Amino acid sequence: MAKSKNNAKKVSCISVPSQKIDSLSSSSLHYLFFSPKKPSANRFFGLKWYRSSRFWFLALFLCGFPGMLKLWYTPDPSVPFSPDPCVTSQSQLQKSFSNRHTRQQLGLVSNDERNGKNDQEVGSVNARELKFEVGFGSNEVKNESLKGAVDFQGRISGGVEEDSEFWKQPDGLGFKPCLKFSGEYSKESELILEDRRKYLLVVVSGGMNQQRNQIVDAVVIARILGAALVVPILQVNVIWGDESEFSDIFDLENFKRVLANDVRIVSSLPSNHVTRRPVVESRTPLHVSPHWIRARYLKRLNREGVLLLRGLDSRLSKDLPSDLQKLRCKVAFHALRFVPPVLELGNKLAERMQRKGPYIALHLRMELDMWVRTGCHPGLNHEYDEIINQERRQRPELLTAKSNMTCHERKLAGLCPLTPLEVARLLKALGAPKSARIYWAGGQPLGGKEALLPLTREFPHFYNKEDLASAGELKPFANKASLMAAIDYLVSEKSDVFMPSHGGNMGHAIQGHRAYAGHKKYITPNKRHMLRYFLNSSLPEAEFIGVMKELHRDSLGQPERRTSKAGRDVTKYPVPECMCRDEHDDRSHE
Repeated sequence: MAKSKNNAKKVSCISVPSQKIDSLSSSSLHYLFFSPKKPSANRFFGLKWYRSSRFWFLALFLCGFPGMLKLWYTPDPSVPFSPDPCVTSQSQLQKSFSNRHTRQQLGLVSNDERNGKNDQEVGSVNARELKFEVGFGSNEVKNESLKGAVDFQGRISGGVEEDSEFWKQPDGLGFKPCLKFSGEYSKESELILEDRRKYLLVVVSGGMNQQRNQIVDAVVIARILGAALVVPILQVNVIWGDESEFSDIFDLENFKRVLANDVRIVSSLPSNHVTRRPVVESRTPLHVSPHWIRARYLKRLNREGVLLLRGLDSRLSKDLPSDLQKLRCKVAFHALRFVPPVLELGNKLAERMQRKGPYIALHLRMELDMWVRTGCHPGLNHEYDEIINQERRQRPELLTAKSNMTCHERKLAGLCPLTPLEVARLLKALGAPKSARIYWAGGQPLGGKEALLPLTREFPHFYNKEDLASAGELKPFANKASLMAAIDYLVSEKSDVFMPSHGGNMGHAIQGHRAYAGHKKYITPNKRHMLRYFLNSSLPEAEFIGVMKELHRDSLGQPERRTSKAGRDVTKYPVPECMCRDEHDDRSHE
């Protein structure tokens, strides 16, 4: 409220920024605080009105009013579902999330957060139009859009983020692939390749990556028994109904050629063995040794000539003699190459992601069967929790987690997949820029695209194979879950940074593959130790970031020696059996 000099007359006052007041003359201030006489009509129509400072102030105010509204009001982009997968801790995570957004509404945001918002807004029209449609498997988005029109905003946002610490690759310490077999192994190979009496048949099951692991075991078991390996039979997947055969997924000729000096590979049983009754084994114990295999099967195999094995998953020990460990790596990293059409499309999609710079690949395990098997909840709402519980009641055999643990206990033990909100917070804490391009592998999550909103709001440049490929490019692989998984594998393996939301066959295979390729960056989420920090709503953001970086300092794809991880698969930890260093390299092995 302002008063005139004689304190006799009260007038209203409009608050404006000081810099605006400084720009006004004393005459203008007089007109602002003291209303002038009403101008006559002839002055208005004589265009004398433009001399009025009140008019110009009013115009200035009207022009600035929308901007002030934008500063005063910031909508809260809250998540559509509960951010916590278990009811017991739901309020804690919700409070933490709410506190973070309250800071934004009060204007207490860092320069990095503001810059991230600006980076999001910069870019081509096509990027702004497609940043959500592209991210959720829309078939309407054509391949050509992403090949030329969509601006991924990586380099437009200044280039500084592209060179940030987040994209830095781990030090491989000079380790390189080396599969030099012993002289004794080479001598045994001559005898094994000449033998025409013994044949091994195997039936492998599960998804593509699980089948891949069993094929590796099958080759090694054939070598242990000195038998020829008949091309593995792929059991029809009961979940996806995929009827693909070995040669539909893997390059059979390459498989035979690479292993020509190790195991004899044949496409079918010879005619003189077809009528023989095979020795059938479907209950092999877990982690059996080469000695156990010979003692169990060799005598009967020599007599009958054919051995049929089922259910090979994790049946062979992970602690094998050095030559057999090298053979495992040779099969996994050299012999099991995907068929040319899959290779071509996978490499093409990876190139489209690389076109604008580095990218992250995420393996998101958020499908219904994953929540059922792990005994966890995705943090959506009660309706989805009931869907999961109903599936478990109808098919109790699917629950592979410990049934005596509650969902919350499993979560705290690090046994549950990360939710989209947790993935987003972890990536952000580890330095992933908002402009980062993300390729996500995996099936459609329970809850559909809305379940991914906490992640896509933080990282809007979010793509999968349906977004990057045209409908025509994916048509040959329709209804072939194994081939689709192979495409995901290729794009993920070629990424600059890879992170799985949960362990599993694909995550382990890619970890080993990236190590074998020179230790490309691989983030292993420390789920067991990091969740309590996610639940701590009083923890300052800077401290949270510091804790996350410290927890993952040694989990970024650096060389890890399998000798310190007894019982682990060499195809996941290829050092030191399958990788060695130059003798002149004086860097530490540790």
